Amino acid sequence: MAAPGPHSHPEPLEAAPDRAATPNRAANPNRAATPNRNDNARQSAVNWDETTPGDADDPRPGAADRLVGAAADREDQAVEAALRPKDLGEFVGQERVREQLDLVLRAARQRGATADHVLLSGAPGLGKTTLSMIIAAEMGAPIRITSGPAIQHAGDLAAILSSLAEGEVLFLDEIHRMSRPAEEMLYMAMEDFRVDVIVGKGPGATAIPLELPPFTLVGATTRAGLLPPPLRDRFGFTGHMDFYAPAELERVLHRSAGLLDVPLEAEGAAEIAGRSRGTPRIANRLLRRVRDFAQVKADGVITREVSARALSVYEVDARGLDRLDRAVLEALLKLFGGGPVGLSTLAVAVGEESETVEEVAEPFLVREGLLARTPRGRVATPAAWAHLGLTAPQQGWGGSQQGLFGQP
Repeated sequence: MAAPGPHSHPEPLEAAPDRAATPNRAANPNRAATPNRNDNARQSAVNWDETTPGDADDPRPGAADRLVGAAADREDQAVEAALRPKDLGEFVGQERVREQLDLVLRAARQRGATADHVLLSGAPGLGKTTLSMIIAAEMGAPIRITSGPAIQHAGDLAAILSSLAEGEVLFLDEIHRMSRPAEEMLYMAMEDFRVDVIVGKGPGATAIPLELPPFTLVGATTRAGLLPPPLRDRFGFTGHMDFYAPAELERVLHRSAGLLDVPLEAEGAAEIAGRSRGTPRIANRLLRRVRDFAQVKADGVITREVSARALSVYEVDARGLDRLDRAVLEALLKLFGGGPVGLSTLAVAVGEESETVEEVAEPFLVREGLLARTPRGRVATPAAWAHLGLTAPQQGWGGSQQGLFGQP
């Protein structure tokens, strides 16, 4: 079925029979209570499924167990809850998105209206979940949290939508991974605050319109290009979150160190920030590991020297590369003369799956200008040779690098 246009309404969807009568497991009161409407919004976040936002952040193989991976593990989630800013004034970085979002929320409050639906895109670990909670806090509304992979049927979504309170914020992480039937039901819910549920089957089936209270949907995605236009068009505000500059990460680190009661010198913060890949989640994770090192191996104060020694122990180099990143570069340079070389061949050389190399290691290497993907294969840049302290050959492997980067 072709995707409906931005202002069209899809055909009513039939809810799964069991789900129509009994909402999905997340809506079962024995599993999670509906948020108290009178509670402070900052304390009313409820997960409506067993998939936390961090789990959905980065589903790629090998991403979750890396110290410099952007996916959130259980420890990250617990610490982030304690470190999370409570309002836009406390939120560090993303100046453009923060200013625009502040205007949207202030205008809605002045009108006494529900805020427009918000779409936040960007890499994992940049603060999309945090901003969703800030939106709820700024609007004085409770927030409900779920994720796209948890909504596999239209009935799953109907159960959640039908229990929302007026003005409530629904945070839908990894929205691009939601099933197509649920996605189409969301079109009407976002635009008209209504869903149609079909009761019965065959000629006797009846569509029952279900009116919904006004709510704010905050969608988060790491792959905005996978969202269909009809869904993207229904968001009143779209913000793309960029990687952080080192100076911004230093501010994040000083704030976190203060909350964790960790002595952190300015040079120590700069050392950690430079290895954090432009991602606050990674910066906070590295801070905790350096804190452990400082406590056991030093006097507890995080200096530049302590930071460098600690991160050397954890195999995170000065540019933020870890063991896997360096293994890919070393294989490319030492075994294949800088390339070009095919992905599968490179993966075999480092003992990893092709998908792991392509989706876990390569994005950061490409972003750092250390590796290039060309039609002929993977090729190391001059910066890669310099980073590993190797001398680039005058003519690349197989004579194929000549001219790729202006080298003689």
